[in-house]
Amino acid sequence: MGGSGNNRLLKILHIDPETKWGGGEAQVLGLLTYLAARGHRNDLLAHPSGLLLRRCQTLDIQTRPMVMRNDADVRCVPALRKLIREMNYDVVHFHTKRAHALAVWLPRGQLRPKYVVTRRMDYPEQPNWYTRFLYNRRVDGVVAISRAIGELLARAGVNQEKIRCISSGIDPRKFARIGGSLTRVTDVFVVGCLAALEERKGHHYLLEAAALLKARGFQIRYEIAGDGPKRSELEAAVARLGLYDEVRFLGFISDAAEFLAGVDLLAMPSLYEGLGVAALEAMAAGRAVVATRVGGLTESVIDGATGLLVPPRDPTALADAIAKLAQARSLAREMGDRGRERARRHFSLESMAKQNESYYYDLVGCLRGQTASL
Repeated sequence: MGGSGNNRLLKILHIDPETKWGGGEAQVLGLLTYLAARGHRNDLLAHPSGLLLRRCQTLDIQTRPMVMRNDADVRCVPALRKLIREMNYDVVHFHTKRAHALAVWLPRGQLRPKYVVTRRMDYPEQPNWYTRFLYNRRVDGVVAISRAIGELLARAGVNQEKIRCISSGIDPRKFARIGGSLTRVTDVFVVGCLAALEERKGHHYLLEAAALLKARGFQIRYEIAGDGPKRSELEAAVARLGLYDEVRFLGFISDAAEFLAGVDLLAMPSLYEGLGVAALEAMAAGRAVVATRVGGLTESVIDGATGLLVPPRDPTALADAIAKLAQARSLAREMGDRGRERARRHFSLESMAKQNESYYYDLVGCLRGQTASL
């Protein structure tokens, strides 16, 4: 069995209990949209106040509310076990790290579903008994959205044959209308940053780089899209660094294409990054990317071709990279053009969804020799 040639329709339970909306949730929505169009039966458990649940209610899927405060919150386990037994799913897919721990408590055996987890972040994984027990014995497959994450998991003791690398994707059609050059009233270079305002996204280093560039005499504006717990702290840093006229916080935005149409390049000063959906979106929009050399960003951004990579936590290197493209806008446009083609060829949402579907078929087609337990 396996792959796109299999005509059997699957019953799949998807679990994503996050309250926020981000790159991961956009991937789940894209996957569900594809699978529903293919005729598979999809049920979704998601947080009742999250955007994912509301956005999926327009699809031909069954949505159910689920609250999970952290990876130690097992209050939902009895109801989840009952649902899995009643519905006889082929696959149960845990889309967030928080939900992975649920696999420890769920029934396994010859008549039970295959359990799949997706790992999106490149946080270090502890090489201990729990990691090996969870990923080697309690789940059947691990989707890593980049090679960097796959290598991280392997170093922590996860069996490599359990890991399938499936890159995140974007819909290039949403960004096709964006041109390669901008028409503005002023000639100010605009740097965009599209990320949740969290410590791991490294916004502080971008602000420090902005202060260095201002001191050098550059006229650059910074558009920061996203919201999160670090907003007040970042606004205070703007005041401290004297960047009132240069930096604008836009809050959460729903249209990445519209945002990217108004910037010359995207900055990603991340400390951790699984792959970087914002980088893929920027490339699809024909924008060069200046990013840190962390996690999957080294796979999505080709240094010197579609953007520039710099060391993390280094505002001087970040400032130098931004300055290089601000002074050579034709180079920035050339990088953007190459990025657009790379995103179209290698990082489409449809390709991501097809590879997940194929992985489901491969797992369901495996021989089940286990004895029912739990």
